[in-house]
Parts: sequence; structure tokens; C-alpha cells
Amino acid sequence: MKSYVVSLYDIDWSHDGSQMASGGSDWLVSIWDMAARMPPRVLHGHPWGVFGVAWSPDDRLLASSGWDDTVCIWDVSTGSIVQTLRDPDRVETFFYSIAWSPDGTFLATGSFQQGVQVWEVTTGKCRWVGHTDAPARIRQVVWSPDGTRLASCGEDGSVCLWQTSDGTLLAKLQKHRGLAASVAWSPDGTRLASGGGSSGRGELFIWEARSGECLYTLSEPNAVVHALAWNPSGTLLLSGSSDGMLRWWDLKRGECVRVRKAHQGTIQSLKRSPDGSRLASCGDDGAINVWGLESGEHLRTMRRDRPYERLDISGVKGLTEAQKASLLALGAIEEREGLLKG
Repeated sequence: MKSYVVSLYDIDWSHDGSQMASGGSDWLVSIWDMAARMPPRVLHGHPWGVFGVAWSPDDRLLASSGWDDTVCIWDVSTGSIVQTLRDPDRVETFFYSIAWSPDGTFLATGSFQQGVQVWEVTTGKCRWVGHTDAPARIRQVVWSPDGTRLASCGEDGSVCLWQTSDGTLLAKLQKHRGLAASVAWSPDGTRLASGGGSSGRGELFIWEARSGECLYTLSEPNAVVHALAWNPSGTLLLSGSSDGMLRWWDLKRGECVRVRKAHQGTIQSLKRSPDGSRLASCGDDGAINVWGLESGEHLRTMRRDRPYERLDISGVKGLTEAQKASLLALGAIEEREGLLKG
């Protein structure tokens, strides 16, 4: 039996905290009502996987990026595409990451062909393309809180800082031995965290954003870091990794103070709620989990119905353990000795 589970690659809270957007391997953009326990609204527009989603600062628009060479901008109220951005210089541009500027004027994208690009939203024109000595596949782009700098990271292991007005490369931070999969600004914009690794070994670095000095080096010995988020005060850093574990790092002590099993497979994205009280995670198992950011308490799981959702296979004969595992992963349930599995 072939198991198919939709992977979620990115999530983003609306700025009022009432909705969450997600994108994944099923080519769909989903919008979840955080106050209701009901299936999400689904937006159809990408003919391939959706790797990035981002709300505009006023929550009227939602941007999504994918491996179909397009960035779609959606009117959230109608669910229609109001603008499509395409790279005029390349037919095939796999857009991996997307982020709005704090004032909503620009969109930054990271791709596997053109690197870092910044687009004017009103005109749909590319304002600048970030160039380094060697082309790199960009995994994430993030604006600084004041909008004057852009951070990017990529598969060559470098973390780059760009001047957002004209695309000047301000710094190239290099300590990762493998890929740099995630980068995140501290709430006050004075520090950067970057995460990555290779061969099952994770790396976490904290940088002073102005000087480029590496302030801390943290180690995850068994998993590559794919997602990062700060707490509002900048004292805790949360990481999501290839082992499905969510970790809380106390930066004053320089050590991991809490670990939670969050997902089956890689954690692909972490996003802090606008009020700073909650953390959302998503990953290869197709689930969105919501956590108490400070407490680590699991608050909620959101997931679109899988092919065998709530199908009771209790007592079904002739299934191998591998087939049962596949059915359970696809939403089936099984009751054993009074315990419900699924």
C-alpha cells in the first residue's frame, strides 16, 4: 500500500491573529479560521507545490510562492488572484520563500535560480536582484523589523544581509558547514539567528546584526535545523528540526531547556502569533500544531481530512503491520485494548 501524506512547507498568521495560511505539496493555499474548528478555505491557483505564504501587513492580501515559476497575490475577501509575478529573465524560477516588507510596499522572494529579488507590489516589477560571487539556492528571506535590511540564507551555507533600498550586499556571514535553511531576526532587530546543518547534524548561530560577529554557537547533534522563531523578549529561541522535535533554547544560558515531539518528519516552518503567546508549527506530516510559546503546552492540532480520516480498522484481518501504519498515517483509527490509535 502506497502512503501519501500532504507535506506543509510554510504557515503564516494574519496580523490580527484570527486566521492562518498554509501551503504545501498538494498545490493548495489554505486559510484557517483560528476561532472555529472547521475545514479551511482552499484557494486554487498553483499547478505545483506551494513553498511560501505571507500575509500583507493590513491582512487584505495574501502572497504565495511556488515551484510553478509564479508568485500569486490573492484578495483574501474574494479568494481570487489579483496579481501574478513572474521573473521576466527566466522561464523557470522556483520561488521558495516570500516575505512582505513591513510597510506592505514590496515583496522579497528567494528562489533556486535568481537568488534574492525584491518586487514593487503596485507595478509587479522586480526592483532589484541580489548578487553574490557564486549563485546560491535561497531557502529563506526575512525583512528586518525596521525594513532597512533583508536577510537571506541558502544551500551554500551563507547568510547574507542586503540593503533593501538598492540591493547592496552588506555582509556575508559564513560559519555553516552545511546548508543554511532558516534565518530569523530578533524582535529588536539587533541579532540574527540562523539554522541548518548537514548529514544529520544541526547548527545554530546567533549573530550581531550590525558587525556580523557570531555571538553564540548552539549544537543539535542529531538533526538539521529547518525553522526558527524568537519569543517576544528575545531571550528564547525556538528551533524545529529534521527529527520532528521542537526545541526551546535559553540564550542567556546557551542551552536547550525544553524538547517536544511536534511532527512526524521534518518541521518545515515555525511562526509566532502576533500577540506573542503562541507558536505554530507545520511539517512533513501535514499537520499544524499550536503551542504555548513560553509553557510548551500543546494547544491544538489542525489538519485537512486525509483519505481515510476516521475510518475504523479495528478488528480488520489480513493487514500487515506496514499496511496498518500506512492507513493510520492517512487518518484511519484503531482501537486496541481500550486505547484509540490514529
